[in-house]
Amino acid sequence: MFHVVSNFPLAGASALRGGARPQGYHLRRGRSLEIFGDPYLTRKLKLIIEYEGTRYHGWQVQPNGPTIQAILQDCLKKITRENGAVVGSGRTDAGVHAEAQVAHFQTASTMTPHQFLMAFNSLLPHDIAVKNVAEVPDDFHAQRSAVRKIYRYTILNREYPSALLHDRCWFIQYPLDVKSMLLAKSYLEGKHDFSAFRASNCEARNPIREIYKIGISKKGDFITFDFDGNGFLKYMVRNIVGTLMQVGRKKMQAQEVKTILESRDRKNAGPTARPYGLCLVEVFYDDE
Repeated sequence: MFHVVSNFPLAGASALRGGARPQGYHLRRGRSLEIFGDPYLTRKLKLIIEYEGTRYHGWQVQPNGPTIQAILQDCLKKITRENGAVVGSGRTDAGVHAEAQVAHFQTASTMTPHQFLMAFNSLLPHDIAVKNVAEVPDDFHAQRSAVRKIYRYTILNREYPSALLHDRCWFIQYPLDVKSMLLAKSYLEGKHDFSAFRASNCEARNPIREIYKIGISKKGDFITFDFDGNGFLKYMVRNIVGTLMQVGRKKMQAQEVKTILESRDRKNAGPTARPYGLCLVEVFYDDE
């Protein structure tokens, strides 16, 4: 008689009939049978992921260093014995963080969402965590189905840096005029061609995006910028923050931001803000 074994408990595994061994079931020595999933059923599951991006070369798999996507896919392979792709809602740059990145994967495994949650977190390093796993319809796509995203950029604005938060904010020791930055950001809200704020190697075909709101608030020594929009070009948020810094330091007039936007020329905008102050806060979908 066969003995069923698994690294993680599998729910609802298909029964074997007549001693048949379908694809996906692997016979080991000692008459034990390991079930990796039901080969006749493909499901799609959605992940909500939190990560501290300091040690990583961004989200997307890269040949020159560790990435969030690569680590998640490696974990998925260990859990399911499948070479599945973990597809994110978008790429985050090296050093950028996420409170709620969204991704999906497909699998033949019969594990429950909660079992996947426990399995992922038992394998992931301390700076990556899966917060939620849920089954979704086949037509769900983490990137293409997304309709809105919120990013937050944090600046520490005082005379001395933070030893504990240096990887989570951009330290600016010069005084910043929040009122001027509030005026400048108003020129960027709405639907525009953001070519002046995209990276030179940005691959997006269409530079038009809509920013619903840019919130700027100061609490103690911290200034936060909340960007709420339907999508963002490569380096777009960081280039806008770098430009607003120029306004805050009185190196640029608030009205100049409108001229920069209309120029569609990256050379006219300010410097790119450091990556570690940026965090993907939330991704929204039509059914939410």
